[in-house]
Amino acid sequence: MTDQLATTVPSATDAAGTIAATSASTAPVDSLADVPGALVPECVGVVAPRATFLSDATSVSLDGTWRFACFPAADTGIAFDDAGEGWDEIPVPAHWQRHGYGEPAYTNIHYPFPMDPPRVPDENPTGEYRRVVTLTEADLAADGAWLLRLEGVDSCAIVALNGTEIGQVTGSRVPAELDLTGVLRVGHNLIALRVHQWSTGSYLEDQDQWWMSGVFRSVSLLHRPAGGVRDVRVRADYDHLTGEGTLCVDVDRNPGGAGGTARVRVAELGLDLAAGEAATVPVEPWSAEVPRLYDVEVVTDTETVRVRAGFRTIAIVDGVFMVNGRRVLLRGVNRHEFDPREGRAVSHEVMEADVLAMKRHHCNAVRTSHYPPHPAFLDLCDEYGLYVMDECDVETHGYETEGWRGNPTDDPRFRAPMVDRMARMVERDKNHPSIIVWSLGNEAGRGRNLAAMADYARSRDDRPIHYEPDQRLDIVDIYSRMYASVDETEAVGRGAEPILEDLVADARRRGSPFVLCEYAHAMGNGPGALADYERVFELYPRIMGGYVWEWFDHGLEAATPEGEVYYKYGGDFGEEIHDESFVIDGLLMPDRTPSPGLIEFAAVNAPLRIERDAQSRTALRVRNRWEVLDTSEVTFTWRTEVDGDPVAQGTFDVPVLAPCASTVVELPIEATELDAAQVDAADARLACGPEVWVTVEATVPPRPWAPNGHQVGLGQLRLDDVVTESAPAAPRDPGVTVTERGYAVGPARFDARGTLLALGAMDVEHAGFDAWRAPTENDRYIGAGEAMSNGNAWTIAGLDRLRSRVDEVQATAGGLLVRSRVAGTGTRHGFDVTYRWSAQSTPHGDGARLDMDVVPDGVWPHALPRLGYSLALPMAAPGDVPVEYFGLGPGEAYNDSRAAARVGRWTTTVNGLATNYVVPQENGCRREVRWAKFGVAGGLAIRAHVRLDLTARAWSNTELNAAKHTCELPTPTHLWLHLDAGQDGLGSATCGPGVLVQHRYLPGRVTLSWTAVPQT
Repeated sequence: MTDQLATTVPSATDAAGTIAATSASTAPVDSLADVPGALVPECVGVVAPRATFLSDATSVSLDGTWRFACFPAADTGIAFDDAGEGWDEIPVPAHWQRHGYGEPAYTNIHYPFPMDPPRVPDENPTGEYRRVVTLTEADLAADGAWLLRLEGVDSCAIVALNGTEIGQVTGSRVPAELDLTGVLRVGHNLIALRVHQWSTGSYLEDQDQWWMSGVFRSVSLLHRPAGGVRDVRVRADYDHLTGEGTLCVDVDRNPGGAGGTARVRVAELGLDLAAGEAATVPVEPWSAEVPRLYDVEVVTDTETVRVRAGFRTIAIVDGVFMVNGRRVLLRGVNRHEFDPREGRAVSHEVMEADVLAMKRHHCNAVRTSHYPPHPAFLDLCDEYGLYVMDECDVETHGYETEGWRGNPTDDPRFRAPMVDRMARMVERDKNHPSIIVWSLGNEAGRGRNLAAMADYARSRDDRPIHYEPDQRLDIVDIYSRMYASVDETEAVGRGAEPILEDLVADARRRGSPFVLCEYAHAMGNGPGALADYERVFELYPRIMGGYVWEWFDHGLEAATPEGEVYYKYGGDFGEEIHDESFVIDGLLMPDRTPSPGLIEFAAVNAPLRIERDAQSRTALRVRNRWEVLDTSEVTFTWRTEVDGDPVAQGTFDVPVLAPCASTVVELPIEATELDAAQVDAADARLACGPEVWVTVEATVPPRPWAPNGHQVGLGQLRLDDVVTESAPAAPRDPGVTVTERGYAVGPARFDARGTLLALGAMDVEHAGFDAWRAPTENDRYIGAGEAMSNGNAWTIAGLDRLRSRVDEVQATAGGLLVRSRVAGTGTRHGFDVTYRWSAQSTPHGDGARLDMDVVPDGVWPHALPRLGYSLALPMAAPGDVPVEYFGLGPGEAYNDSRAAARVGRWTTTVNGLATNYVVPQENGCRREVRWAKFGVAGGLAIRAHVRLDLTARAWSNTELNAAKHTCELPTPTHLWLHLDAGQDGLGSATCGPGVLVQHRYLPGRVTLSWTAVPQT
């Protein structure tokens, strides 16, 4: 994860063009242990890392309640044999900051302590944990070793048993096992953990996330039988030409035991092999689309273990990343571990919910940003099918602020800890078929320690290696970028990226696949341009795809004194330095509600593309974008609607499409040939019609990750093929009545300046031209290559403080004419606005029609946020307001985020239209609205004569902009309607490109035309 500062980081090369050195100068010290004051310098007393597997050997979970005390410094004065009588209790797994001890802190780049490696401050909160385990003589009689396994402790732990120090552990997000054999005793055993918030390891853990401490993953006591299995390495390759898989399982045994050969058994394949023996048999391959797994048992005289194997082969062929002989396009997300209540202490249920949501939204890949996840998450990726980039727990981003001087990645004292972290990840995770790429870490600059990490991974495994700063590919296999624009990405796809001076490195890079390890920053309302990226991804085989930043908002749950739930972010806990809401940047809300960005992502990623065929009015082109699956199980349904009312529906046949194949099919005649009675039977309501639309949906039977009828594709075509404007309603006579207060035009009342005051019996408390929106998070940041942020440009232009000068108010035979100039204080440019109000008779009652012409005046150097007419209608009491409309829905849509929207008639409420982003901002726009009805007061209908963008909210733009959390929004008193000619796009300026030119709302003359019909 990066921000505007990080986008300017030099390429990960030194003057000589290699990643193996930096400008950092370090003392000739070989070990952190030689540094005075270094706290928990390296792992001590930890056994060699191994794979995770299920075993029938004894395992005792130590999750649950531990005695706990928290101290302000590393020297707690507590002995390891102190059982903690009278201490508080804390759950494990958990972070102590979420249980009343200290506060979380959020930074993106900066370390929250002085940078003086490997030393840390004296102010170092330390938790003392105690737990008693009772063992019997029978437990200890069995031969073998007893290990204490720590899955994750932030940031380090000193481990003691029965008062004797056993070892020390750094590396928060990788497991460690310590040998307790010989110190355990029959009866009560006191396990003591001393956990420091800061350690030497903290210098390698400067990821963009909350700083929180404690034992946040599981703890267990394991018996490792003599002669049993110490480690297992599964090699399960697949030959796509023959359909055969080759299995070879290497087994490392525990010392002791009766000896004998370990056997490898796969009952489903009829295999019974000696360890290390290879066999080739017909198999079904593993892929993210078809995650076929086989149970493998390894049997010794003293232990049986089980792993799940998936046969698959990874290769890079002519610069194309392939799995099982097919090009793979990664439609991925970056996922931190996070729970809004417990931080990184994530339950299995939450992990599974994440995987299921990814699958349901057509995501096929996940990057474990920026550390190895809980091992159960990888089991779920194996089972449900996700391609994984497994990333090591290394990030030193704060050194960017120092020009990378002193960066630990090139400090020889940090070499052993960094290689150790890589080893613990690779060894733990090596048997997961879902892992297709190893990543050395994130935003850690450059240095020789990274090369040592890559060397270790290659010595143990043949999967490709990734590290984004190594853009010359000195030590990695994949060309990676963060937040490259659509144009830059397309240039790489075409092979037109800038040429490196080192032609050998240039050729190496051009022969590699390209991935966007982060793109499309999903902060607040956004991201934009997902469909633009997807178009480029599909077009060029060299492009592997990318990973959206990121999966969910990291808001920490809180409540007001009145019990209203909201979410905190950086600065809300009194941090000295922080990065505010930059941690609220996900496709899911903190409570895991899908954001409109995730709905858009799902639509862009949909496996079946259904589009109108250019050669026929009634034909569709259906394209299968699955890489493994055909469409034999897909059901295609159609539904014909007239002005949003369904008039006919059914199913139809589409030839079975092989992976990546397409076809053109004619819709059934009953879907496209409607008689007059069917059209007349439809309720035209207030539409500009009749409009006849056919919606085609593709669904599949139940999947392990989705219920029956899960949608895998959607398309629409309009049969009448005409974008009509409604015929003018019949004008009423006379057009204008002069009143004591001003004027009346049909049901509308105006003051002497021509300002709308009422519609029928409904007062209007604010009305008029508007061109500002409450800035989105993306609006507040400067996009790559731009001179200033949208928000700044709009403020400079005065759009948040518009003032109106009325130049003419005239009652005419046709209605009320108002000419005005609108501009911001302190600016010269503005808008010439002409309002033409006329009385209209409609089938739904008498209305007032507005035809508004807007001509920008002066020099406008920037796009506009929006342009239209706003009204504030009082609500009798706070509460929701029913809404019905005909236009794009059901969710919000903007210029560069509309793939999920389709034309229809939608029934919802004002609250249903809104998106409650953690940080209030512009939200809820519905595009191409033909008509809308609102259940406010006696009722109000809006009939659009030129399609409009509609936003209906319970708060004004000013109120949204002033609030930093949802709980700060005032009690609603008005319904705010924004009827716009258009709005600007969203972009990803918080971390990457702003709004693409084709999606900007650029100043120009526009006409807005609609009729308001109050209901009595």
